[in-house]
Amino acid sequence: MQRYGQVIKVKPDQIENYKYHHKNSWPEINAMIKECNIQNYSIYLKDDFLFSYFEYVGSDYDSDMAKMAADKKTQEWWDLVKPYQTPLKTKQPGEWWADMEEVYHLD
Repeated sequence: MQRYGQVIKVKPDQIENYKYHHKNSWPEINAMIKECNIQNYSIYLKDDFLFSYFEYVGSDYDSDMAKMAADKKTQEWWDLVKPYQTPLKTKQPGEWWADMEEVYHLD
């Protein structure tokens, strides 16, 4: 199992929309997340920053992420929520949410 932390900004005038859509997430999106070997997934909000945490339990992360990205319903969901977000300037090429380095973990 691999833990992931990611961060992105949310546009201040879109916070309520973002929260609304995630409180009312589509069942197909939740199913695809699980199908792609992601579990224990959470998104937290502080000011205009979103922090996500999830655990990847599969054996080929890149393949599972490509599968998710190719899913038509996921693309529709991303088209809905991406306009609410602003990627960090320090993100790596190809990232939308910026991956974070884990510096401490206590089981």
